[in-house]
Amino acid sequence: MSTGTEVNQGIREHLGQFSLHVLLVFATGLTIGSERTVVPVLGEDILGVESFLVIGSFVVSFGFVKALLNLYAGKWGEEYGRKPVLVLGWATALPLPIILIFAPNWGWITVGNILLGINQALTWSMAINAKIDLAGPDQRGLAVGIDEAFGYTGVAVGAWITGVIAGQWNLRPEPFYFLAVVVVLAFLISIFLIKETVQYAQAEGEDDHHDANLPFNEVLKRATYGDKTLFAAAQAGHIENFVDTLFWIAVPLYLVNQGLGIAAVGVVVGVHSAMYFLQIATGGLADRIGRRPPVIWGMFIAGAGVLGMIFVEGYLPWAVLAAISGLGMALLYPNLMTVPSDAAHPTWRSAGMGVYRMWRDAGYGVGAILIGLSMEFVNTEAAFYMTALLMFISGAVVYVWMEETHPDFGTHEPPAPASEQLTQTVSRD
Repeated sequence: MSTGTEVNQGIREHLGQFSLHVLLVFATGLTIGSERTVVPVLGEDILGVESFLVIGSFVVSFGFVKALLNLYAGKWGEEYGRKPVLVLGWATALPLPIILIFAPNWGWITVGNILLGINQALTWSMAINAKIDLAGPDQRGLAVGIDEAFGYTGVAVGAWITGVIAGQWNLRPEPFYFLAVVVVLAFLISIFLIKETVQYAQAEGEDDHHDANLPFNEVLKRATYGDKTLFAAAQAGHIENFVDTLFWIAVPLYLVNQGLGIAAVGVVVGVHSAMYFLQIATGGLADRIGRRPPVIWGMFIAGAGVLGMIFVEGYLPWAVLAAISGLGMALLYPNLMTVPSDAAHPTWRSAGMGVYRMWRDAGYGVGAILIGLSMEFVNTEAAFYMTALLMFISGAVVYVWMEETHPDFGTHEPPAPASEQLTQTVSRD
């Protein structure tokens, strides 16, 4: 749909709204970070869960729900606008603190994380699409980098604060009072201060009709397997989320069992996520050198950091290796997401990014299952070995198949959609 109006894009031109979206994605990170340190230990120490596979179930429910909602969040963001989807996302998180405080068994935690998955999919999807709408094509990488940097800084701060609260008082309810304040404030900001941004994406696409209005099923095919570069990005996004899942499930339990206190565990987990703040730099770097080099380096550095954690002992070495794996994630994370953003027409960019985010965040669910199985039937260290190996293999796939998508000096040429291919075939006949 055409807006018929001229609009100016740029972060500076829309600094007020851009900053509010930065604040909201920070709150999104705080929400999920509030579970990172406390909830796995809560399951083992308070709710009496002895199976690592069962403990991982709360991440499985989160991951698959978030993946599915990512797919539709992008589509809904185009049909209904960014703001209504954002408000809905924060509304779904309102019951979460209550569930975590009063849950009588682990099943309630798993159900609560369904709400967390919906919240994260809708709020983070809309936050990043709104930033890209406002920033425009010249600052797309920087916008994604800022979004991911502040989002994962929120994860780090949430993990650290709730770890400190749990160490000072109890595993519950005190840490989840903090979560309740975050969710309520974010909900109110979304309703009363955020403005709609979808019109900027519509205006951006007015002068370029190539692949405009691509059917959703065609977007799904292209972003999944119809394009080698987008497939390479999707599989890398899927596997790299194993690292995030490892720091959510295995790392806290591994460090506690090695004798580290809960507050110190919160710092180690928080250090990993804090390195994601470097995405402000790595997203801007990719605007200058391309998406491909940071992604390749990031896959191997993150894998090496994970692998190194089981070969060291002590608070400081664990924190250093957690930081190295976080550095790798900072290199790859925003730039993998920018690949489908580069390759998509503005009119279906939100849907295309939704497909990528679906495959990426399904990695939470698949990763939680595989990590839980490794911990259950081998040992905790096996989860670290498996995650590192898969990161190395996935990085090799990126090296072989991913072409550069940067609009100024990229080599990637997307295939024609099925309808266009059929037209070309008929015309030749």
